[in-house]
Amino acid sequence: MAGDWLADAVVYEIYPQSFADSNGDGIGDLRGVIERLDHIESLGVDTLWFNPCFASPFVDAGYDVSDYLQVAPRYGTNADLVELVEAARERGIRVLLDLVAGHTSIEHPWFQAELHADEPSPEGDRYVWCEDLPAWAWDSDIPGTPAWVASPGPRPGWYLKNFYAAQPALNFGWTDLPADEPWRDGVDDPGPRRNKQMLRKVLDFWLSRGVAGFRVDMAFSLVKDDQGKNAGAVAATQVWRDLQAWLATAHPDAVLIPEGKEPRTGAALGFDADFMLVIHAEHASLFDNGGAGVLPFQPPGDPFFHADGLGSTRTFLDGWAAATADDPTRPVLLGTADHDFSRLRTDPRTPEELGAALTFLFTWGTVPSLYYGDEIGMRYLPGLPDKEGSICNPGYNRSGCRTPMQWDDSPNAGFSTAAASDLYLPIDPSPDRPTVKAQEEDPGSTLHLVRRLVALRRSTPALGGRAPTTVLHEGYPFTWRRGDSHVVVVNPRSEAATADVPGLEGARLLLGRGVVVTGLGVRVEGFGYGVLELAR
Repeated sequence: MAGDWLADAVVYEIYPQSFADSNGDGIGDLRGVIERLDHIESLGVDTLWFNPCFASPFVDAGYDVSDYLQVAPRYGTNADLVELVEAARERGIRVLLDLVAGHTSIEHPWFQAELHADEPSPEGDRYVWCEDLPAWAWDSDIPGTPAWVASPGPRPGWYLKNFYAAQPALNFGWTDLPADEPWRDGVDDPGPRRNKQMLRKVLDFWLSRGVAGFRVDMAFSLVKDDQGKNAGAVAATQVWRDLQAWLATAHPDAVLIPEGKEPRTGAALGFDADFMLVIHAEHASLFDNGGAGVLPFQPPGDPFFHADGLGSTRTFLDGWAAATADDPTRPVLLGTADHDFSRLRTDPRTPEELGAALTFLFTWGTVPSLYYGDEIGMRYLPGLPDKEGSICNPGYNRSGCRTPMQWDDSPNAGFSTAAASDLYLPIDPSPDRPTVKAQEEDPGSTLHLVRRLVALRRSTPALGGRAPTTVLHEGYPFTWRRGDSHVVVVNPRSEAATADVPGLEGARLLLGRGVVVTGLGVRVEGFGYGVLELAR
């Protein structure tokens, strides 16, 4: 496996617009991150993951790239990113970047050149164009689904979008080439070859500057003619397998992580991990309490981590089993939250309920990803304005999880010296909003709990990403064994819960609250949690 270090990693996701503003323009930047590395290091994390930092018109918060080889000026310069990578490395922290592989901005010079061309490029078009819509033409205007968009320039016809209309799909070819659709290129035709070479160039450019790898946005959107078959997924994954073969020699320690779970096609996998996203069923079944809206592709239900105790771990456990069925050692990332939906603390979830959730997230057999601000229990803020494409569906608004980091009780919570009206998004207006400074001074705070959990994970191999995880009780309290030496128990409901778990006699509580080992097993108070070391 490339980048074997990933199995032991603890990731910290930074939404760069909202983390720390060093120049007072109201938008976070890379130098702001450099100035806050002491805090990041204090958490015990060893990997930073940045949402897109590349040049962009920011129609979709940077996921519409106009230059893959240039840091967006709002964040600083390429030199700033290199300095950040080096400063992080000195603290034992790697840096991952987001790579948007399936589309660019309409402002990218590649698209502008094709938009103003009289005919397809003799080198092969980088984008997908047609002059006559096929009879089956995609007509969905839902972000994240393919659709044809009328050309806004001299070139006749339509181009294919990948997310928003301002994000034209890059051409990676098709496996099905019907004679009546001459606009389709094969996966090895000149246009697709140019784009595959482009991906290698982009990876090499940043890996050569010290970046440790990439999380790939919409990683399996490259080849679109699946049409209910497996061929498109196989062809898309082949792009990443080919890149992995090159990375094995050029950058053997680098990792590629997909947005989501890699489809199992029967062929070799193209990524080094899977990612159970906040918007997907496994994570949603645990944490989505409806406070951030309704995901249109997830049926609403009762989350397991909820005070009423009506949820189930079954959806998560089935997904975990599927992800690790072929290779029990395959890393699976699981976030506290991310930039695309709710936060861990989304009303009505209270700070008291976070301990059980964080204990689960840091001691299960996944690679934990801590979303900035979740270490202090920042709230998801409902009702915020649409900002840089944050409302991609009427059911939910991503602005609520992208608000500025809350550092202290100074103006703008220490995020920026700009006027409040100039901030990227508003600060949580609540007078009791959590801050890093206040929680530093409170030994019982969420911040100190996160630090203790990460430190315990680091010092205890059985709690990391390599030891097997065995479920002992899948209801309330959720109870599992790590390796043969530790048992973890969490009770996210408000009422106490008990479980018959043999073999706990003499176990030592390393960290926790409200956990009592009984003659038959364990009793956990409401919102209790604990990590137990078994007697030898």
